[in-house]
Amino acid sequence: MKTTINQNFPTMPLAVDDGLQAPGIVCAANESRFNAAHLSEPLTTFTVGWQDPEKLRELLDFIAPPVMVGRRFEFRRAVNSEAFLSESDDLRAIGSAFKRVEYTGETVNEKTLNKGLTIRVDHDEEVGSEWQERYVQLLLQRLLRNEVRRAITALDDADTNLAKVWDGTVNPDSDVRNSLVLATNASGIRPNRALYGEGAWDLRADAYDAQNNAGAFRLAGLTQEELARKLFIDGVKIVSARYQSSSSAKSKILGDQVFLYYALDGQMKDEPSNIKRFVTPAEDGLFRVFVEDHSKFTDITVEHYSNVVITSSLGIRKLTVSAV
Repeated sequence: MKTTINQNFPTMPLAVDDGLQAPGIVCAANESRFNAAHLSEPLTTFTVGWQDPEKLRELLDFIAPPVMVGRRFEFRRAVNSEAFLSESDDLRAIGSAFKRVEYTGETVNEKTLNKGLTIRVDHDEEVGSEWQERYVQLLLQRLLRNEVRRAITALDDADTNLAKVWDGTVNPDSDVRNSLVLATNASGIRPNRALYGEGAWDLRADAYDAQNNAGAFRLAGLTQEELARKLFIDGVKIVSARYQSSSSAKSKILGDQVFLYYALDGQMKDEPSNIKRFVTPAEDGLFRVFVEDHSKFTDITVEHYSNVVITSSLGIRKLTVSAV
């Protein structure tokens, strides 16, 4: 039977799928139905209690603390100078009001970005009863490593760089303290976090070891917590993670560098800080897992919503160090 299509018949727009259409209705998008059909609640719950062996999540939260927001949100960039204004006319006369002040920070509209990875597992390669959890763990580690790299790149794009030589004739901690002072003079807020690349941490220890005296030996052996107390900051972290930069080589996520910046745990959208990681929670955690079964293979997808934002570049300092 031949069917003739009337070319003059007006094209009707497809309805957008809202999950309420009856079966058989063609829609412009079927995301809600896909989610309902393939969302794995057990594997999503697994991501909440999963213990990261590389501690990438802990590192990421240190570099760029999470701030919970909706998919679309707005925040206010503070005008740095307004935070340090001072006046002598704050006295109120009888019958009059107090002096009125205003803060004029720029309002920024942003959104969290949908990020995720999918792995296809052939049914002939499924081994054991927890094979899905193993692949979810691999995807989680990869997504977290991606986020750590993004956060460090964001800091690197906004910093003020200073090259330093750390050998047996210098005091590396003095260089860091001087940079903290310069950062405080620029922003009015002392950086409270220091991020050391593994190579920079080793160069610091080598510089003190080469001085061959008891005081230098003691400084070389300081823990991260002890160094933080010495520098009057909240925390010091060493980044030793690598990523596969080519088919035959791995590279450090952070090289021979030290980042100094200001960030807070449990912060709000508009609190002063240099960097924030805006995240949109899903169900009980930050990740969702989808499982789509086919006749000969299974697709496993892990997704999340986030956006790493430099909310102020004032006071971000980087020391690029070398032995010569």
